[in-house]
Amino acid sequence: MAGGIRIAISGASGLVGSSLRQTLERAEAGFEVRPIVRRAGVPDGITWSPTTGEVDVAALEGVDAVVHLAGEPIGPARWSQERKQGIRGSRVDGTRALAQALASLRSPPKVMVQASAVGFYGNTGDQWAHEGSPCGEGFLAGVCRDWEVASAPAEEAGIRVARLRFGHVLGHGGLLHALRRPTKLGLGGRLGSGRQFWSWIGIADLVSVILAVLGDATLPSVVNAVSPGPARNAEFAERFAALLHRPAWLPAPELALKLAFGAEQAREMLLWGQRVRPAVLQDRGFEWSCEQLDAALRAVVDDTIELPVERARALAASLRG
Repeated sequence: MAGGIRIAISGASGLVGSSLRQTLERAEAGFEVRPIVRRAGVPDGITWSPTTGEVDVAALEGVDAVVHLAGEPIGPARWSQERKQGIRGSRVDGTRALAQALASLRSPPKVMVQASAVGFYGNTGDQWAHEGSPCGEGFLAGVCRDWEVASAPAEEAGIRVARLRFGHVLGHGGLLHALRRPTKLGLGGRLGSGRQFWSWIGIADLVSVILAVLGDATLPSVVNAVSPGPARNAEFAERFAALLHRPAWLPAPELALKLAFGAEQAREMLLWGQRVRPAVLQDRGFEWSCEQLDAALRAVVDDTIELPVERARALAASLRG
């Protein structure tokens, strides 16, 4: 592959998208990042509308790869019917529109990396889930299932589609941003019983997974993007509070959470858990920079996250042959 390597990213301003973009730019390896955005006028932007299905197809021509991360946040706003439609539509309808646009190109990209989530597995309890495990029950599981299926038009057009099921992403934003303030106030205790498993991944490792998937056409179409060591919610709360030098003694009772968020949202977002194994990554010998929870949390708290710039340079070299 000669010249610049053009990578289009939806959700480029979010936690994952901005970290991926920073990594590619810091590599100084000839990557050209094209953000897929809703508003016109963004430099190098490719405009689209997930709600109407409109995509600037002409601007997508010549793109070498697409990383599709966009989707409305699932919390903390309470799930009204309108809110649930937005969560679903931004993922399912938006992905379908983008996949159809890619399929219509004269020169389509070689690969589309699509975000999904471990919510696909529903509530696993103490049972392990892996890439071959079935879809679970619940609203979020159904959204994840349909979200993944929505990229089929790109796959049918011969584009390699890789679906990454994210766990909780630990970085400067997302889950830890939401937890930091209540934890500093001493309100960072367990949720419900605290026995539910949280599968997680450090932001630097997630960017590494995306880069690995972009460069390896032999990987299967579904990859669990999580660390090998999921933690129970109570352990997670205690570890994070300790790093912030705060106690984690005040739990949030199940009933209080259901009253605050509604029973469905409280169950699926806070009280259910997924104990997920990254079987594909383990089989391929992937090396995590933060395999243990303490290391991943400390990297965020101490602001010592090291983005995988060298891996990006290696990707550029391999893509150029």
